Amino acid sequence: MALRNDRGHVVVGIVMEIDDALTFVRDHRNGVLTTLKRDGRPQLSNIVYAVDDAGVIRISVTAGRAKTRNAARDPRVSLYVSREDFWAYAVVEGEAELSEVSTEPGDAAGQELADLYRSLSGEHPDWDDYFGAMVADRRQILRLRPTHAYGMLPS
Repeated sequence: MALRNDRGHVVVGIVMEIDDALTFVRDHRNGVLTTLKRDGRPQLSNIVYAVDDAGVIRISVTAGRAKTRNAARDPRVSLYVSREDFWAYAVVEGEAELSEVSTEPGDAAGQELADLYRSLSGEHPDWDDYFGAMVADRRQILRLRPTHAYGMLPS
């Protein structure tokens, strides 16, 4: 049964506390990141993410890709996360902050990327290879600090 407002219209996306949204988001790791194209239209990317203890959502991105260029130009981003059955979801909004690009194996950007990797997948079998790949791919971290959240969560 759909939720309806006092006029009988179906309510889509109820504003929620950021902590409630983050509780839901922490239980998942796949989402859709929305950035804004130069013309204002949304650009959506399927991503894998992790949420740190401070509630910052971290995503490994490649310098030069659309989502990264868009976030550098206009930091307003949204992350959509749904439950597997698609009947519950949360959208977390905030401003993106981009780390430096990893340019030397094991540099500060590479270390943050490694921390993200560990939080998602555990230890890498060959960290030298991993750090080299981060440099070759021109990887960096997109950090999303939530400022607003909405969605439909189970009670």
